[in-house]
Amino acid sequence: MKLIIHDLAEDTLRRVLPQITAEDMVITDNESIHPCIGCFGCWLKTPGACIIKDTYGQMGKNIAMCSEMLIISQCVYGSYSPFVKNVLDRSISYIHPYFTVKNGEMHHRQRYRRDFNLKVIFYGNDITPKEKETAEKLVKANAVNFYSTVESVTFLDSIQEMEALKL
Repeated sequence: MKLIIHDLAEDTLRRVLPQITAEDMVITDNESIHPCIGCFGCWLKTPGACIIKDTYGQMGKNIAMCSEMLIISQCVYGSYSPFVKNVLDRSISYIHPYFTVKNGEMHHRQRYRRDFNLKVIFYGNDITPKEKETAEKLVKANAVNFYSTVESVTFLDSIQEMEALKL
């Protein structure tokens, strides 16, 4: 399954990704997501599931089911848009609260024995070289924490450029 997390309007998403299938899971901003409150309930009270009761409570499990994660986000100061960042924050249940050393660094242990490919498409006009550098480092750090492989990080000037690519 492909997990698609995006901040595009629905009609724009359909033009950019016309080949979305019934097996793909699409996470879109339907204005119902609540922010992570940092309670760690997804680690302690309800392991693997967020205690917040909205449609994003199973993000850890959703990630565990995917073979590819595609993130499409406006580049905001070298990071994701607020919606995409919120979804990723709500995905902390994908990992354990316990630590392990990985590549000489301390990281959370993997909850689900699942590896996947990570593709990120950032869009926005006038993305500076420093913002691109920051965004690439962020995606690589996310990949380490998600136990995934970065397949690509792409920067586009506009949604129209994304539509022309026919992803």
